[in-house]
Amino acid sequence: MSRSCWPQSLPKELQLYGHIYMYRFCPDIEMRAYPVEQYPCQTKAAAAIMHMIMNNLDPAVAQALPRPSSQMTLRLPQFPQELVTYGGNGQVFSNWAQFWLTMFYLSKMTEEQTLVMYSGHPLGLFPSSRSAPRLIITNGMVIPNYSSRMEYEKLFALGVTMYGQMTAGSYCYIGPQGIVHGTVLTVLNAARRYLGIEDLAGKVFVTSGLGGMSGAQAKAAVIVGCIGVIAEVDKAALEKRHKQGWLMEVTDSLDRCIQRLREARKRKEVLSLGYHGNVVALWERLVHELDTTGECLVDLGSDQTSCHNPFNGGYYPVQLSFMEAQSLMASNPAVFKDLVQESLRRQVSAINRLAKEKFFFWDYGNAFLLEAQRAGADVEKKGAGRTEFRYPSYVQHIMGDIFSQGFGPFRWVCTSGDPQDLAVTDELAASVLEEAIADGVKVSVKLQYMDNIRWIREAARHRLVVGSQARILYSDQKGRVAIAVAINQAIACRRIKAPVVLSRDHHDVSGTDSPFRETSNIYDGSAFCADMAVQNFVGDACRGATWVALHNGGGVGWGEVINGGFGLVLDGTPEAEQRARLMLSWDVSNGVARRCWSGNQKAYEIICQTMQENSSLVVTLPHEVEDERVLQQALQL
Repeated sequence: MSRSCWPQSLPKELQLYGHIYMYRFCPDIEMRAYPVEQYPCQTKAAAAIMHMIMNNLDPAVAQALPRPSSQMTLRLPQFPQELVTYGGNGQVFSNWAQFWLTMFYLSKMTEEQTLVMYSGHPLGLFPSSRSAPRLIITNGMVIPNYSSRMEYEKLFALGVTMYGQMTAGSYCYIGPQGIVHGTVLTVLNAARRYLGIEDLAGKVFVTSGLGGMSGAQAKAAVIVGCIGVIAEVDKAALEKRHKQGWLMEVTDSLDRCIQRLREARKRKEVLSLGYHGNVVALWERLVHELDTTGECLVDLGSDQTSCHNPFNGGYYPVQLSFMEAQSLMASNPAVFKDLVQESLRRQVSAINRLAKEKFFFWDYGNAFLLEAQRAGADVEKKGAGRTEFRYPSYVQHIMGDIFSQGFGPFRWVCTSGDPQDLAVTDELAASVLEEAIADGVKVSVKLQYMDNIRWIREAARHRLVVGSQARILYSDQKGRVAIAVAINQAIACRRIKAPVVLSRDHHDVSGTDSPFRETSNIYDGSAFCADMAVQNFVGDACRGATWVALHNGGGVGWGEVINGGFGLVLDGTPEAEQRARLMLSWDVSNGVARRCWSGNQKAYEIICQTMQENSSLVVTLPHEVEDERVLQQALQL
């Protein structure tokens, strides 16, 4: 944003944007992840954190889109000028003064100080030990009775709290690569579960959203070899993905969209097709084709609109054009909300009709079914618990078992900024997994390893890096530790030129308590409890993490989830290896143990195996009631 566009006073910012961003402090420098040695710091850890912060604010990573020309009190994804990285409102900081003060503190920080962050506000540097985290972050830690959307808007306007999403506020976002891999695994495993196939040639996956996170769906469709049709109302987002090469074709015609879909099905083409229009119109057209021709043109479906924030630009109603919707949400929020809820009901109605055929739909953890239920849509599952709907979440049916085996979105960033360093880590990671298979693993574990070996071997070809030289790889506890040790040793012998930051998405085995997403397949009544995520945050800090973060909100929205993450700097020292072994083991085992106690059989098997391999691990195990009559008698008392 040019200086001429900046408000001349803080009150004017508050009036125009509903928040004070302090644009006069917006940096003039190019915002990107510079090689780590260029940061003026006293510690490697501080320089690595600076590298990660600037990567989160890189417009290429944050998927900057143009601001609407009219002045409205709303924020549209993704605005790095507003310190938003992804998810529509996932903040890195609350204002630009906080950015500068944080970078100043990091430049001065020693190995015996810890920087404390309160929802974007750098509270200061505090004395600590060398073994303590260098940075501790909390975002959105609002008293539970006040953790509502309405209260959030007030508190954010005051600048006293912020929505850090997941990896936005913990400085660990790596661009859309992370969700590309997650979507690849989701679609592959959906095809196995619902369609009973490994080869998706000629199969059609329909969904929506081409923004910061959802844009990954187009690339994932190509990688798995299916036909992906993705609707997007914002032309700028669609064109960006097309120019990027992630969308192969685009059209604003429903007729052309259906024609192209039919052609690709017949020829079994690999295709990512962007439809510039509302996904509700697309779903309703697919119903029309079914009713008039008897042909169901879609096999798999989901939704990745930002339904965690449906009334502030996260979901656009089918009744309005994009610009009309922007105007109405600012001028008459109540009417806009009514139209959004009507649109949700129409979308669900169309999906329900298609689901009577051989079509399978899942909720992608974006609160779509939750908001549809609140809108009065027909998503009820009779006799089900509070976390279950007519359609499963992708965790309940697809990723839940993967989490229960300890697999999750492990990632690393090469702070040198050198692609060659990333290539070395790719080779090391693939070799580690291949060695694990050679040593012998369970069939279900081997399948996950094979999917990830395929991913890592093809990652460079798919040109997934945006911003920092980063890689994501779903791995279990054994794989994560082995990969970390191999990378640390490569740094020690200078095969890798600079420190590497280990991290993960908060959307992981242990990192998130979210009853409508990450913990939606926990059925012992504890899905609404947040002990796991909080214990994970504390446990990572105790076992060697360089920094830790704990957030309210993320994925399904404010007040619906508690999640946490970490950063761990590998610098080639024996101490770094020891920290990695301790912290990564806890970071996975915590969640597997919790899932085991809830009654998950796969988690039970994995935690028992882990205890056999490490005598220091002793976990309380559940025992099934062998005689059901005893249970029935107890329930009658």
